[in-house]
Amino acid sequence: MSPALPAVSPMPSFRRVGPRWMTVFTLAWLAIWTVQLTPVQLLLPLQLDTAEDDWISGVISSGFVLGIGGLAGIVAGPVAGALSDRARAGRRRRRPWAIGGVLVTAVFLIVTGFSEGPWAVGAAWVGVSIGVSVSSAAFTALIADQLPTTQRGAAAAAVGSSQAVGIVLGVGLVVLLGLGIRDGYLLLAAVIAAVGTAAALLLPDPPALVRTQPGESDRRLLASLRDRDFAWMLSGRLVTNIGNALGTALFLFFLLHGLHQETTVAQDNLLLLIVVYTLFVVLASVFTGVLSDRTGNRRTLTILATFVQAASGVVIALVPTFEATMVAAALMGLGYGAFSTVGLAFAADLLPDDKDHARDLGIVYVTAALGQLIGPVLGAGLVALVGGFWLVFVVAAVLSLVGGGLTALARQPARDPLPKP
Repeated sequence: MSPALPAVSPMPSFRRVGPRWMTVFTLAWLAIWTVQLTPVQLLLPLQLDTAEDDWISGVISSGFVLGIGGLAGIVAGPVAGALSDRARAGRRRRRPWAIGGVLVTAVFLIVTGFSEGPWAVGAAWVGVSIGVSVSSAAFTALIADQLPTTQRGAAAAAVGSSQAVGIVLGVGLVVLLGLGIRDGYLLLAAVIAAVGTAAALLLPDPPALVRTQPGESDRRLLASLRDRDFAWMLSGRLVTNIGNALGTALFLFFLLHGLHQETTVAQDNLLLLIVVYTLFVVLASVFTGVLSDRTGNRRTLTILATFVQAASGVVIALVPTFEATMVAAALMGLGYGAFSTVGLAFAADLLPDDKDHARDLGIVYVTAALGQLIGPVLGAGLVALVGGFWLVFVVAAVLSLVGGGLTALARQPARDPLPKP
């Protein structure tokens, strides 16, 4: 095992936040994940699905749309984070970007709902991805801005569990209310506009005390990526998220064309799979988040989580039945719930410079989001290559293991002392 690092950089002393802060923060992320993942899991596949005799074209179109959205998010998140880090003295750093991001997301969700065809839908989804990335960078920065290390695992658990609950909430509302594609997008736009804006206004955002000078920021532009441990952590996070996306993003297509279920049956079973996945994500997120706060050994927990995620791909590749898919969903939820939660707290611990929290956590976010959006593109190619889904799940398992190996190359930083009450 690699030796522990000394503390990465001198950090200001933070007081513990209360339940109100955590509740509002959780609601913000619940809204973000709901509006981002409901289209990924349900609305976009339905919007872009094609006839049974040409179903592979629908899979490829879906991968294309998600891929171009991911490319936009790669740029938008870190840029917005860097600009918010450089706010003028006396101005709010995170709130304006959070509100702007959620409103852009809401507008382009409406545009996506009224779009038709892969190119129009793809262009509208770029706007959604930019809005989500900008608001996510702002909210994520609050973890490092305002929380002591002993609460970062709990905050990361809120982010991770909200991701799973958001999928259930969004897909559940659309399916159970019998909403069409357009009405589903309108509902999501209302959710992010209302909840996201309210959360941004309620969460504290103290004005910046000193503005970072442009020359100083430019010299630090690639400092975080040159940090050995931060770079290895990012690599592992990216690859593991690609593995997760391969195992989950094509679920609806797998039910429709891999298990040959009718559309209505597939939608109902997709909701059931998501509920199982969510239950285990939440359990793993809460347990491992608290455990990592108590032990401080986030690196080991993150690596173990990738092995559990890999097991899910093995199960479904060997036994391609709906029952086995349920078991795989549970394993995927356990593995990814632990990985996303402890991995985010691990990333916050490894931040090289406290002056660039939003930019660097924006990079952390987009590596995860990029993995989630590369996955469907890669998955579409693998489906087209073999005319089925088995290779998708095999590659998902392999990438999960590779992600764990890359994470193992990052050293665990020394834990900060407990803050005084």
